[in-house]
Amino acid sequence: MGRVTERRPVVRIRDGAVSSRPDTLVAEEPMEIRLNGRQLAVTMRTPTGDDFALATGFLVSEGVLAGPEDVRNILYCAGATAEGVNTYNVVDVQLAPGVPLPDIALERHVFTSSSCGLCGKASLDAVRTTARWKIADDPPLRVTPETLSALPDRLRAAQKVFDRTGGLHAAALFSEDGELLDVREDVGRHNAVDKLVGRALQDGRLPLSRTVLLVSGRASFELAQKSVMAGIPVLAAVSAPSSLAVDLAAEAGLTLVGFLRGGSMNVYAGAGRVAV
Repeated sequence: MGRVTERRPVVRIRDGAVSSRPDTLVAEEPMEIRLNGRQLAVTMRTPTGDDFALATGFLVSEGVLAGPEDVRNILYCAGATAEGVNTYNVVDVQLAPGVPLPDIALERHVFTSSSCGLCGKASLDAVRTTARWKIADDPPLRVTPETLSALPDRLRAAQKVFDRTGGLHAAALFSEDGELLDVREDVGRHNAVDKLVGRALQDGRLPLSRTVLLVSGRASFELAQKSVMAGIPVLAAVSAPSSLAVDLAAEAGLTLVGFLRGGSMNVYAGAGRVAV
């Protein structure tokens, strides 16, 4: 648990000079998510100690969970070693009585890589039919370009492991006036978001209305999906969105900001929330 970094030998070449030294790398390990004892998904993640939040956040994006009362118990299961040693890489989420077990838990096994999220699984129709909170109906939220422009620096300042490895993505949740509410790091952008959402679920803070989600890197469909499913009205990214992310944002009423760098940005959907 919490094996965030590891050391590996490296040969460094700098301007023709060669040296050998250990280097600090971000750890990456598989984590299996089970639902009521049945395998649901396997994701490659950074074991930062947020595994329970990661699992519950993933289940929010799947439409399974809406609040902490939906979870009866969550625990680490025995690992896959021949001796049955607990590797802390298998998490089982037990649903509370009365919470329906979704068909996905019975009919599919999902592999989610650290880069792509739920590859090929989701669609606009699926999000439309499973979203619990309609962010388009939220009370008006207005965020200024100046507030948005300040968020990447605040996120970067809060990244603890990135400074040591240079190999982690991050997701941060801000209030509409730019106050940092939470930040999580992981080798995968979608894992970092799941950790944020899972922590909010555990604290009883869903839906995350009147907040801004900032992600390092691009805004994929999966990240837009997770924003909508958590009730987050504004998603901002320092890089480009995908076309399907823009389509989902426009349909769901999500404000989607890309290329957020310095004082410049592109608003791809939901420009009414950006106070210009």
